[in-house]
Amino acid sequence: MNLATLGYTAGWRLIRLLPESWARGLFRAGADLAAKRGGESVEQLRRNLRRVVPQAGEEELDDLVRDSLRSYARYWCEAFRLPSMDLKAAYEKCDSQVSGVENLDAALANGTGAVAALPHSGNWDMAGVWLVGHSGTFTTVAERLKPESLYRKFVAFRETLGFEVLPLRGGDRPPATVLAERLRSNKVVCLMADRDLTSTGVPVTFFGEQTLMPAGPAHLAATTGAALLPVGCWFTEDGWHFRIHPPIKVSTVQAATQALADVFAADIAAHPADWHMLQKLWLADLPESRRAALTRRLSR
Repeated sequence: MNLATLGYTAGWRLIRLLPESWARGLFRAGADLAAKRGGESVEQLRRNLRRVVPQAGEEELDDLVRDSLRSYARYWCEAFRLPSMDLKAAYEKCDSQVSGVENLDAALANGTGAVAALPHSGNWDMAGVWLVGHSGTFTTVAERLKPESLYRKFVAFRETLGFEVLPLRGGDRPPATVLAERLRSNKVVCLMADRDLTSTGVPVTFFGEQTLMPAGPAHLAATTGAALLPVGCWFTEDGWHFRIHPPIKVSTVQAATQALADVFAADIAAHPADWHMLQKLWLADLPESRRAALTRRLSR
């Protein structure tokens, strides 16, 4: 077993044994240490958040970066503890903090399925726990982590929660084929939709700059007739809030993806500390060679 896999396995076991307040304090301290030390990921987070709150001064941005790292640490603390949570109680707690449920219910009542598109904000695993309790098993796609043993751990963990997880690459069938089948069976598909992992995404304007976002959510909605529902996620003091927005009209994949980006931006701007984007997102931040290649592709 790889060291990374051993570390995550030990984390899942150890953090569940600690009292919740101790576990939260440990992760919070780790986030504060990361904020003080900095590093490439922390600096990238700072650049990303500067676009979200361009009016912020340096001290305010320092505080926001620290708070965002604390939020991200909270996500991981909850993820490690989730296997030992009372899922019925967790669902009930989530259920009182979900707005826009009528948008999901209407999509399923129409019989066409629903594509729930989320940014990397708050605790998206808890959104999944709520969805399983409300509508039953849903299907999602996960990046195939390395080593393979670590990927299998992540998949096995989410499957215990009632998620169906497809690999982005290397599965028995293309994930888009399976997702379309699920939607045509009036199921829910959940996709993280604020970061393109393929370099073949759709160009959008996001906080005033160009980036790429995955075409998958809009394409699936266009080809199956499923409702395309943006979902916002953020933390509350002692729980989570999820907002299911009204469906986006899918006239073209590009227009629908831009509309998703606009809804994401509004929710992220309202809750910037809960957006966990520590990677390069905007084209302007990419290495020159990759940026040039993407620019050539987009100009064709």
